Amino acid sequence: MKRFVDNRFGLLVLVVVSLAAMYGIAYVTRPAVTPPAPAQPRKVAVESVTAVCPGTKGEQVNVYLPGTLNGETMENGKPYVTKGPGGLEAGYLTRATAGAARGLAGVRCTEPAPETWLLGPGPANADVRLHLTNADKAPALADVQVYAAEGRISSEAGLGLEIAPGEHREIDLKTLAPSADVMAVSVTTTFGRVAVAARATPETGGVDWLPAAAPPSTRVVVPGVPGGGGLRRLLVAAPGETDAVVEIKAVTADAQFAMKGRETLDVPANSVTALDVTTGVAGSAAALVLTSPTPIVAGLIATGTGERSDVAFTAGTPSLALGSAVARNATGSQLLLTALGAQPGKVRVQVVPGKGTAQAPFDVEVPAGRTRAVKLTAKGDFAVVVTPVAGEVYGGRLVEERRRTGVLLTTQPLAPARMFTMLPPLAHTYDVVAP
Repeated sequence: MKRFVDNRFGLLVLVVVSLAAMYGIAYVTRPAVTPPAPAQPRKVAVESVTAVCPGTKGEQVNVYLPGTLNGETMENGKPYVTKGPGGLEAGYLTRATAGAARGLAGVRCTEPAPETWLLGPGPANADVRLHLTNADKAPALADVQVYAAEGRISSEAGLGLEIAPGEHREIDLKTLAPSADVMAVSVTTTFGRVAVAARATPETGGVDWLPAAAPPSTRVVVPGVPGGGGLRRLLVAAPGETDAVVEIKAVTADAQFAMKGRETLDVPANSVTALDVTTGVAGSAAALVLTSPTPIVAGLIATGTGERSDVAFTAGTPSLALGSAVARNATGSQLLLTALGAQPGKVRVQVVPGKGTAQAPFDVEVPAGRTRAVKLTAKGDFAVVVTPVAGEVYGGRLVEERRRTGVLLTTQPLAPARMFTMLPPLAHTYDVVAP
């Protein structure tokens, strides 16, 4: 009996040892655990677009849908609102050869957004009118903040602005920040959505609309800097509570370089700083690349030459990874394309006229670290579509008209097309319902 018991426990020990050996071998020979790849934004198609333009009585708005271009005259001065499927673009150009508002002015119809940034001349030396439009069926509440060289200076009159469904407000920014020589304006909504535009008429002459700038980021690219004579002033805002030390590089047709004496720019927190880069770009078409450990917003003022100078504005914008389209162009239009990174860039360009069939698309190659100007030979009203092919490319659209009294000009950074959008990764979490 004792021998049987001993054998039974011996058998148990043998089983335990065998199992341990098997688990040990399995542990040692198990395949390496590959951590899941971090979630990346997804490119998804846009199904519906609402675009809003500030009204200008009697002017023609061009509305582009993939492959087609139509024009519609604004019969009154009310905002122009158009809705359609993904890919819709709309905008217009105005042209005046005399008067205080002499010049070319181009505007892109913008989508209602929770936040919009604009940079340009301040109300101290320009007539700046801010247009706020609520195109939705629900009320909106907006805050307007103005940043200047001396800091954030807007009054409480710009806070808590109630905008009823379908309502449009025009605000003279002199009532909010009369002392600002240069400015950055942020329009944020507490609830609802507001479409934003601003028209600036400097005392020195000229007129144009301020393009929406890319939101605060540690890397900002300002494309579409016109070549030729005239002043070029870079505006950089640091809207946070930390000072920004900004590194600046210019990218022209010949080189990518740090401009002598303008390699860096110190921007105090909650303020805007202006830098004259006229001699830095030396009259060449260019883009400016800004990097900073502190998020910044940037834009540029370009002044034309002649007895009566015009003015144009460009601003930081994303790359052409999602493509772009400009609905309203005219004779004298050109694209200013810049390729960044180690690889050359390539885009496909197509001109879509208001009448007749669209032109065959053509490819444009841009050397790495260079800017290339591409003249558009179409006449009359037309849309231009830019599709990415390769590389990291940024761009702007420039329209110039040379007159005896001075050059008329307007610029527009190539904003992402509304055909696709990047959907951020989503995760299951109870935080959304936590108090």
